[in-house]
Amino acid sequence: MRKYITEFIGTFFLVLTVCCAVLAQAALAPLAIGAALMVMVFAGGHISGGHYNPAVSVAVFLRGKLSAIDLGAYVASQLVAGVAAAGVARFVINTHPAALSLHGSRAIWAAVVAELAFTFALAYVVLNVATSKDHPNNSFYGLAIGFTIMVGAVAVGSVSGGAFNPAVGLGMIVAGLASWSMLWIYAVATLAGGALAAMVFRFLNPGDVGAGLMPASGTAAKKIPAGRVQS
Repeated sequence: MRKYITEFIGTFFLVLTVCCAVLAQAALAPLAIGAALMVMVFAGGHISGGHYNPAVSVAVFLRGKLSAIDLGAYVASQLVAGVAAAGVARFVINTHPAALSLHGSRAIWAAVVAELAFTFALAYVVLNVATSKDHPNNSFYGLAIGFTIMVGAVAVGSVSGGAFNPAVGLGMIVAGLASWSMLWIYAVATLAGGALAAMVFRFLNPGDVGAGLMPASGTAAKKIPAGRVQS
């Protein structure tokens, strides 16, 4: 249960930061969003792996480091947290900007490509810095993951809204930042990006693909970074 609560808390503050920063039209919104993810990864990574993103959880599951039961519970916790955070953001920031709504096939497919590409980048970074046996004791995974989000938000935020996360996408929609017509993009493109990242990781690291979870006992387990320990 502690893993699921950790995923709820981390996702809640990530989505809350996204919604509040964008609703308030903060100039440093991408930096704030990346930093929020970074600190939550450092805070809860040793408990749950610090996914805070259904697409990342799918990638870790396909990589062989998350059970099917945990996958379902993680995704449920993340989506509930996204909706809750959106409600709080709407209460705290009393403004209603125009919702992002794409018109024309080119704009729609541009958003699909943007969400898929940077969700792939995010999941790829997570798998390599937080689950790879080549980085057993690194201390930079939170920075790497957080700044990947910042890069994506700056690069394609104006194209797709820069969710790279189904829970964030759902939260943005509930908060009125995007129209419900964007839901399928935030769900399909991001999950596809996570799955593709897992496939690429498994191809590039054939000796680092094992079914099951790493044990969370002993001194060594405590030093394993986010994504390695699922206890």
